[in-house]
Amino acid sequence: MNPILIDFPNQFTTERLLIRTPLPGDGKVVYESIISSINELKEWLPFAHNEHSEQSIEANLREAHVKFIKREDLRLLIFDKETKQFIGLSGLNKPDWEIRKFEIGYWIDTRMSGNGYMTEAVQGITNFAFTELKARRVEIRCDTLNYKSKAIPERLGFQLEGTLRCDDLSADKSQIRDTHIYALVK
Repeated sequence: MNPILIDFPNQFTTERLLIRTPLPGDGKVVYESIISSINELKEWLPFAHNEHSEQSIEANLREAHVKFIKREDLRLLIFDKETKQFIGLSGLNKPDWEIRKFEIGYWIDTRMSGNGYMTEAVQGITNFAFTELKARRVEIRCDTLNYKSKAIPERLGFQLEGTLRCDDLSADKSQIRDTHIYALVK
């Protein structure tokens, strides 16, 4: 089956969160979040080392919206359900529609960190993957030194399946790093 023909919602909620595909006009709030969190993001995410503008983020989010529609990548924005404040970005990346395998990536606005939002979002996205997308496997990959990131799959019962040694470069490309692979399967 052609993945573009697979119907599923473009948004859903958890107890405190609205999680949805990027929409035109989201660039401003995501750009502001990146700028306020840039020091923390630079430690783990290569994109944070690039120059950004509100326009470039807006263009990137519009491209992400198109990829969502085409089922090529399922980026998701996370908002507080009541206040509508932007919290972070996540998604179901690298979809393999034949196997029904997805990888969850995420980052949070530093100002929102420490409130359990990302754990709640990842739980919601995992549930969405298994119920709406009929996933057989959901993975989370993270740098073995990123303790905050790896605490999320551990809290949610993902199984550590292994460590890929010398698998990736640090975000600033100065060191070779190891990667943990966590997964849930059905």
